[in-house]
Amino acid sequence: MNTAAAPARRAAASAKSEQRIRDILRVGREVFAEKGYERATTIEIAQRLGISEATVFTYFSGKRELCVRVLGDWYDEIIAAMQANLPRERSVREQLMVFVETHLRLFLIHGTGLCALVLSEGRSRGQALGESFLPLQRRYTAPLMDLLARGQASGEVRADVPLRLLRPMVLGPMEHILWEVVGQPDKPLDLAATARAVGEMAWSAIAAPEAELAALRALRSELRDALARSGA
Repeated sequence: MNTAAAPARRAAASAKSEQRIRDILRVGREVFAEKGYERATTIEIAQRLGISEATVFTYFSGKRELCVRVLGDWYDEIIAAMQANLPRERSVREQLMVFVETHLRLFLIHGTGLCALVLSEGRSRGQALGESFLPLQRRYTAPLMDLLARGQASGEVRADVPLRLLRPMVLGPMEHILWEVVGQPDKPLDLAATARAVGEMAWSAIAAPEAELAALRALRSELRDALARSGA
């Protein structure tokens, strides 16, 4: 018996399994985006891949687990993009504008299918799939909560309102826009202009009353110091 070949065979089998999982998740995302949760089936996912439904069940216990994994991976991509795109060296207001634009763009990047699925099933409290969304939503809102907390610490975001109440002031208007797009998928959307309008509206609600004045004072102080150093 050639025992030296056993690790190579196991590695090849593992690589094949990992590729199979990636393929199922890729096609699963397509089917859930096109059909929604109720109309999507593991049979169709298997047929598109040219495999049996039993093969899908080798890696996932059922449609619910597969859907949660598909959406979890999608959320991970969105979170990573949010964290990579936020210009932390700039003001909280400017970061918020980037957050809003990135949020809307990524939620619609695959069309309205996954967005509609998240919006509808995310509201289904008490149901199996809806409850599975809760940890995903908590992870997804973490970058925004961090941004708001940093804004409060710097004095740019109002501190008289708890973070948990500031959050819907940002996410609420965006959810409303996304519902409109889902309801009218053929209606053109100027994403950049919409993101700017939503961002400005959200900022007007969460900005500290003296934030703009404080920013001007800080700028004036920096200019004064710079002039003093140049004169010296």
